[in-house]
Amino acid sequence: MFNSSKISGGQIANAIIIPMVVIVMISVFGIFGLLHWSARLSDETAVESQNKLISGALQLTQNYMVKQQNGVVIWDEAYHRVNQINPDEGWIYNNLMHWLFQNHGFTKSILINRDFDVQYIYAQDHTNRWMTQDLFAELKPAIAKVRARYIISFRRTPSGLYSFVPQSSDARRSIAETGVVSLAGEPYLFSAAAVMPQIQSISRVRFPPTVLVSLVPLRGEKLKEISEMSRLEGFVLSATQTERDGVGRFQLKSPLGEPVGLIAWQTTEPGSQMMRRINPFLALAAFMIAAVVIAVTIFTHQMTKRLAHSEARAVHASRHDALSGLPNRARFHTLLTETLEESAAEGTNTAVVYIDLDHFKDINDTLGHSAGDKVITAVAQRLQRVIPETGIVARISGDEFAMVIRNCEDDVWLEYILDQVQDEIGRPIMIGRRELHASLSMGAAVAPRDGNDPDELLRKADIALYDAKANGRNRRSFFEPNMEHHVQSKDRLSRELRLALKNDELDLAYQPQSDTSAKRIVSVEALARWTKEDGTVISPAQFIPVAEETGLINDLGIWVLNKACAKAHEWPGITVSVNVSPNQFKHPRFVEKVMAILAANNLPPQRLEIEVTESVFAGRNDSVLKALRRLKNLGVKVALDDFGSGYSSLSYLRRFPFDTLKIDRDFVSDMNGNAEAEAILVSIIQLGKALGMTIVAEGIETQEQIRFLQAHDCNRMQGFYISRPLTDTALTKFLDEFHNVSATGFGTDLSYQARALEA
Repeated sequence: MFNSSKISGGQIANAIIIPMVVIVMISVFGIFGLLHWSARLSDETAVESQNKLISGALQLTQNYMVKQQNGVVIWDEAYHRVNQINPDEGWIYNNLMHWLFQNHGFTKSILINRDFDVQYIYAQDHTNRWMTQDLFAELKPAIAKVRARYIISFRRTPSGLYSFVPQSSDARRSIAETGVVSLAGEPYLFSAAAVMPQIQSISRVRFPPTVLVSLVPLRGEKLKEISEMSRLEGFVLSATQTERDGVGRFQLKSPLGEPVGLIAWQTTEPGSQMMRRINPFLALAAFMIAAVVIAVTIFTHQMTKRLAHSEARAVHASRHDALSGLPNRARFHTLLTETLEESAAEGTNTAVVYIDLDHFKDINDTLGHSAGDKVITAVAQRLQRVIPETGIVARISGDEFAMVIRNCEDDVWLEYILDQVQDEIGRPIMIGRRELHASLSMGAAVAPRDGNDPDELLRKADIALYDAKANGRNRRSFFEPNMEHHVQSKDRLSRELRLALKNDELDLAYQPQSDTSAKRIVSVEALARWTKEDGTVISPAQFIPVAEETGLINDLGIWVLNKACAKAHEWPGITVSVNVSPNQFKHPRFVEKVMAILAANNLPPQRLEIEVTESVFAGRNDSVLKALRRLKNLGVKVALDDFGSGYSSLSYLRRFPFDTLKIDRDFVSDMNGNAEAEAILVSIIQLGKALGMTIVAEGIETQEQIRFLQAHDCNRMQGFYISRPLTDTALTKFLDEFHNVSATGFGTDLSYQARALEA
């Protein structure tokens, strides 16, 4: 009975232990089998991802080659030169192919003419033997695509002519194809681009383009660039490569689909690396199931711990800005909501402060984005140091920050804190050896005075920030109800102005300019006027700044220019002056629009004068000067308005030969009885005449001012004494009356009388 029970006990034990061991073993081996499968799958996925990285890096390199070609293939002169019957090979060599080699490293180039024939072959070693029929056959599909895309870019117009309109909306982009070809057994990257004009053209027939093919060897710098972009190691360019573990293969193919080589690299195998780490556990598991169970338990624990850490990092990353480490916009809103709820319960005040770095874009533009990132990091650290311990600092976007300051005693206390913020940020920031000085504009709203809703407080703080920036920057503003009214009024005015432009509800007034004798009107200045349907007159001082801020200035400026040119025919022999905003020059086709308006109104360019202030040159000198020179070459006169009101006017006079110099009205109004003002006025007149410019004095309001300007040979005069701004009808009547009166002696008593010197 005992034996029986013992056997029963052993059987029971075996029945329990053996199945458990078997189950554990099956589970362990099953798990490890799954791990091996997962590792292999992970390795395959990693290799596939690395292939995509190389493909993307190769494509980026080819795209950059296209951009490098743009400088010569999107060029009016190149377009006309290469399409001549007998092209100048020397010009093509120096300005296209050799230029591309010197500046961008294209060692070989081919020019394919419109008949699909090789027109010119270039190589840095001055040989043509590299250009073979096999190479041309490989390039042929890409060249054919470029030619086809170029031809289908022609659109038939109602007149039966063809207009060249590329499908790309960006005029700076070429029509190009890229790829890889084999040259003497070595892979070369190529870019084939159509040589095309910069300006839209019209032709009677569609025709294929001349195509410039530029090649550069994949070895050396290009391969290094692809390696650096993909961040892969062991890059090797080879004709063939035996398949083996740990080595990836990226096949390069020509446009014909033929293999031209391959890129091999040392693959990263995260799955295999992981399995190599746990292989000792696999061996141990074969002999000690219990140890395997413990190892699996430990491993699971570690993975759980890592997962918890990863989750914590992910949560932190979703709530914080990666660059500065500060809370991001979403986290800031959550913290602000919680703070306001606590403040409401405690009956304390909480300030919300919006912060914007002044002229931060200039730092990025001049020193690069890496310097800008360092400035952002430095500002974030300083804000954290200076804000009270209970406060909150967050980075909202680019160069915008926000703060929450708890327990604000009053505005004086808050101003003290903000003073500390400005003083801290005002200290120099060292970027390498360069010393930068940053400044802040701040807008603050205080709860519960300005509300308790987070979004409402943020909106009001933003309005206060706008007020600070509008009043000179590097300052702070506290929200006031009138600020909101101002913002709403400006928004309403912008919407009304947009509608007025759409419905053609604006008018033009014209202020005449007389010649030196004050007997003849030689020019009129066109001025925008706006009278609403209810009779309300909106001053230009109100709607022009709004148009500048909202971008409506482009539409308004074109409307004024078109209207003035259309009316100019009513006053033969008189020049029409139109003010042009700096923002209008930012439009890439501004000059073309001016040309179109002159052509549409059949007005000679010599009868149009463009007035600009020196602020038009700020930040875009080269492009502005180029546009002004193009207008001047067309015959349009260019005037520098408000001369003397800026610090660098002489610099612009030297860099650009203006036709007209308009003296700021402040000099004219100050000259009566002021010897210094008169001396400055005379100096400006003499300076302008020495530079061959026509001199215009604005703000003429007295007869004595006219006499003085006549005595010093000022060319033109403008002001209320001659005439206030008039409607087109009133101007026509004024011109008739003025010339009739002048014919009988108007102005004969306007001779200059020297003022007696004071004792």
